[in-house]
Amino acid sequence: MAAHNTLGKEGEKLAIEFLQKQGYTILETNYRYLKAEIDIIAQQGDIIIVVEVKTRSTPDFGDPQDFVKPKQIQLLVKAIDHYVVENDLDVEVRFDVIAIIKNKLGTNIEHLEDAFYHF
Repeated sequence: MAAHNTLGKEGEKLAIEFLQKQGYTILETNYRYLKAEIDIIAQQGDIIIVVEVKTRSTPDFGDPQDFVKPKQIQLLVKAIDHYVVENDLDVEVRFDVIAIIKNKLGTNIEHLEDAFYHF
């Protein structure tokens, strides 16, 4: 596995642990629908949270959350719409980003709630 894939998987594990400590229930990880993949689907109360995890070893090229592009957002919206319908849920949906910088200096986790809106 390439180093960036290993870092990404490690970041997802850190994000899951972080969310669980904050009282979120993890419903799905790596949920796929068509060309979309949702890193984490969590729930808090009656809100379903779509979590995109962005992990980097350095902030030198921009903040991790800046790497969520409009096309990816559209795919995430389609995927969560399918998930909600498939599971017959009557819930509010929120889109969050967990940005992680992990390197030999340590780990920094930033949770951005309502990071973007679907269009």
